[in-house]
Amino acid sequence: MNKKLITALVALTLALPTTANAALKNLTLDSKPSLAIIDTALDTSIPEFAGKIVHEVCIIEWSTCSNGKTFMEGPGSSGMPLAMMQKNGFDHGTQMVSSALQTNPNMNIVFIRIIGNTANGSRQTLSEKVVTSALQWVNDNRVKFNIQAVSMSQGAGTFLPGPNYCPVMPTTSAAISQLKSVGVPSFFPTGNSKDYKRISWPACISDSIAVSATMPGDYIAKYANFDPLLTDFFAIGSLSVKVPGNRSINASGTSVAAQVAAATWVGVKAKSPSMSYQEVYELLIAKSVPVASSNASGKMIDPWSVLNG
Repeated sequence: MNKKLITALVALTLALPTTANAALKNLTLDSKPSLAIIDTALDTSIPEFAGKIVHEVCIIEWSTCSNGKTFMEGPGSSGMPLAMMQKNGFDHGTQMVSSALQTNPNMNIVFIRIIGNTANGSRQTLSEKVVTSALQWVNDNRVKFNIQAVSMSQGAGTFLPGPNYCPVMPTTSAAISQLKSVGVPSFFPTGNSKDYKRISWPACISDSIAVSATMPGDYIAKYANFDPLLTDFFAIGSLSVKVPGNRSINASGTSVAAQVAAATWVGVKAKSPSMSYQEVYELLIAKSVPVASSNASGKMIDPWSVLNG
């Protein structure tokens, strides 16, 4: 299973035609650690990102980084031509950075691009090896860039039969566990397919922090996947976000929720750098808001309460 291409790895965000969504309150923190975001591509020219993107990386299987290779670091590594970035889901990475910085504007972003594009702008497939390589890069460079959390709002909905449905991919599981052992959590979305018994890979990996979504008004989104044993938190899943070309759209999905949760974690570490992984996790639980529906129940992260309470 772990050697097959993850052809179904998809962005777990839904673009909605609504007219407005309330942004989260601005937060004021004292220090600026980094959140590593693993995703499609990034428009670094958006004004609200200025001074926030401290490093770019490209890890792609198809030699389609901007330098024509499978690996690239430095300015331009996360980019692609704007016309291509606006199609086929490549705008997703920009949405995720926007979601994270709305939640916590006082942190830095390290962006890692993992999705390649063909000459006509189509999305290329990737294997587990790329995901693992991106997580390993985070582990190798976490001290250099003060990375306090990593988020990847991409997921696969291919399951094994039976109750132990999570695909067995040992190298990714090991990379997530290694990051956890040094205090760096890995946030992943649960998925948007209305599955109330299973969540997407890699959120279903036990050492992941799996995040499902709520809607404005603090009710659980009907689209959001949920597994009562593996879902760690809920978070707001609807925000007005920036997309390539500096336009704004309304987006909803567990992708957004995962970024809100990860950015909140980084905010806690900025205020209290000495807090351990377990202490931060317990703080998020203690400051959370109970949420429930006919299909699910859990703890919703409230960034305002966590970071300013």
